[in-house]
Amino acid sequence: MDSSAVNFNVTVDDFDSVLSYPDQSVWTTPDPSSSDYLPENSPWLLGTFHKSDTVNASINFNFTGPALYIYGFSGPEYGSYEVLLDSSSVTASAYSSSNGSTPHLLYGTSNLTYGEHEITLRNLGAISSNGDGGGNSLLFDFLRFTVQLAPAGASVSNTTIQENDSSLSYTGTWGSNTSGNFSGGGSSYTNDDNASVSFPFNGSAIYVFGDKKNDHGLYSVVLDNGTEQIFDGVSGCGGAFGQTCEQQQPTLAYFTSNLAEGEHSLSITNLAGVNQSYFDLDSIVLTIPSSYAPRTLTNSSDSSGSSSGNSTSGSGSGSSPNSTNAALMTQPISLVFTHSFILLILGIWLLNRR
Repeated sequence: MDSSAVNFNVTVDDFDSVLSYPDQSVWTTPDPSSSDYLPENSPWLLGTFHKSDTVNASINFNFTGPALYIYGFSGPEYGSYEVLLDSSSVTASAYSSSNGSTPHLLYGTSNLTYGEHEITLRNLGAISSNGDGGGNSLLFDFLRFTVQLAPAGASVSNTTIQENDSSLSYTGTWGSNTSGNFSGGGSSYTNDDNASVSFPFNGSAIYVFGDKKNDHGLYSVVLDNGTEQIFDGVSGCGGAFGQTCEQQQPTLAYFTSNLAEGEHSLSITNLAGVNQSYFDLDSIVLTIPSSYAPRTLTNSSDSSGSSSGNSTSGSGSGSSPNSTNAALMTQPISLVFTHSFILLILGIWLLNRR
């Protein structure tokens, strides 16, 4: 990683749609739309987590950057897990005789090649040879990965585009919600199949924010007329299709970085299907540097770096999760991007909709 460049840590919460859960039904999580949901009193990021005692329950995430850290929890009910990063596998344990600290670093890796990577976190359950005490659970809270947004010496600013900005082009049927609780006072939503929103932009990175609910579903994103990417906006609670389990905090519907100078285009299409599922757009955040220097991406098969996570086997080297966690929190970076930090800077306060 180029420590002299403008490096940002991007935080992805367990409810964010940029994560993929092959089977939501094997995970449990607090219901963020319930009356007793109080995220400000919760030890978990935005008050939610995903927990499973099902062996082989997994989470997938694709990212571009040189470092990534995964956070969860440790204690008597937790067992072993596998982290598969590209072609490298590490097995570790979250078991502890007493409940550990929050957040607990499950895995960390740094100095990866600057390229596209794929990581999978998979529950292995209790493995006695790893020292597990009988618990089969795995808890995932959030992950954090590092991106470079500008070369050394550049300045970086953020611009927010609201859902009613004239640069956005809508097709199909869209409705609008108006409330002081939304960024800019409103949001747009659709349950029309193939309804889309597209827009041109300039910047080295782009964030798209919406919300998640059990009446949401698949949507596609196309950047610069490239390959279509499919994401799932259904609520992290899983369950039957319906107006339940809404995440009232902003969720990350799309993110990309390492963009070159010049105009780009982004198109988002709702894949409503037979359920007529919804997609919601609240705001778009652009990161605009004073100068550009996109990295040449290296094939992930050439990945190298250091990793940690209480390793018991595999290619990772064991080290103290707490010390690595402390290093992450105190490393010299230009900005640390969490959802709450973006809210404070940009005034994005999402509470209730429909």
